[in-house]
Amino acid sequence: MAITAQMVKELREKTGAGMMDCKKALTEVNGDMEAAIDFLREKGLSSAAKKADRIAAEGTTSIIVDGNNAVIFEVNAETDFVAKNEGFQTLVKELGEHLLAVKPATIEEANESKMSNGLTVADHISNAVAKIGEKITLRRFEVKTKTDNDAFGPYLHMGGRIAVLTVLEGTTDADAAKDVAMHIAALNPKYISRDQVSAEEVEHERRVLTEQALNEGKPENIVAKMVEGRLGKYFEEICVLDQAFVKNSDQKVRDFVKSTGGTLKDFVRYEVGEGIEKREDNFADEVMSQVKGN
Repeated sequence: MAITAQMVKELREKTGAGMMDCKKALTEVNGDMEAAIDFLREKGLSSAAKKADRIAAEGTTSIIVDGNNAVIFEVNAETDFVAKNEGFQTLVKELGEHLLAVKPATIEEANESKMSNGLTVADHISNAVAKIGEKITLRRFEVKTKTDNDAFGPYLHMGGRIAVLTVLEGTTDADAAKDVAMHIAALNPKYISRDQVSAEEVEHERRVLTEQALNEGKPENIVAKMVEGRLGKYFEEICVLDQAFVKNSDQKVRDFVKSTGGTLKDFVRYEVGEGIEKREDNFADEVMSQVKGN
């Protein structure tokens, strides 16, 4: 398989490894991106669980809470300038209130649902596009519910660049729920606890860490013990309850939540544009442009 400059660029962004190392990795695995990431990690050229996907889409995330119901959602626009537009912000508020009232199950169902003005969400957005002049999309949302004995923790960072909604069960301490949301915004964990990590993911990580240790020249008789220690560090990176609390590094999030008398039941974290790109850039042209000072 031919290794393109775009593939090399993508692997660099995901791993932070050098251009030649990325090209070699892709060549070794015949262009398989995930296998190339593992190859670089095994060689000690990439940090574990730190994929920095390029974020090119603009827009905002938002959260609306109404009693025991809450919605977290993302609305995309083409430019940051339009995302700050008053008309765009009004649209975001209208969409959030509608989602919370109707509680659709999917984006498709949401777009087809009728708002109080008689228009479907899709048509309402189309009207906004005509006025604002940019493509706008309702990208994703999640509606959460709780009981009177639970607490929501809504948190918006950087004016909506990141949104986190937590649900603490068994406590009404909303401030604590928000503190946990702030922590999640900062550290971006994938799971609540180790129990949620699949056996396949754990085994995959164990294999990569084993190869990494062997490539470092570690004696085989201590590799297994080293790998289990590094697995513990891996869980600390991806599981929020295993992480040191950002407001008190001497305390685990698990212990902070326990001190409230509740448990962390759920969380959702959205970052504007994560995982999508506006355009495909030509990497070679981009480098040449920088060389020429354009």
